[in-house]
Amino acid sequence: MTAMVSPARIAEVMGLRRKIRSLGELATVVREGLPKSALKASVARVFPEGREQTDMLYRVIPEATYKRRRDQLKAEESERTERLARVIATAEYVWDDDAEARRFLTTAHSQLEGQRPIDVALTELGARRVEELLWKLFYGIAA
Repeated sequence: MTAMVSPARIAEVMGLRRKIRSLGELATVVREGLPKSALKASVARVFPEGREQTDMLYRVIPEATYKRRRDQLKAEESERTERLARVIATAEYVWDDDAEARRFLTTAHSQLEGQRPIDVALTELGARRVEELLWKLFYGIAA
């Protein structure tokens, strides 16, 4: 199962102003360092406000590190941000409803050992598991 959402949709979740048309362009932007606002925009798609938003932000990039960054994230931090945005974009695509996507991402799922998909997605392998689960749901394959 190798379906994926478009790079433009991932960029939109991150609130990027630059037009992204290909994976190559997205990879370049990530390698060069995403703006700090990309992480905040991504997290805000799932947690619009409050403590959960801050907690998730600091789970992706530790608080002291995040506060040290002026405007731009380092490449590794950008990769983590893109991964989160990719999972969020996939959930929004599959559910075709932002509220349902948020509910899916923040509700424990039996196929993820009772963990919330948003938490599982914080690692590369976890993100792959969540994406695989989403595509199975999308295509109506038993999940």
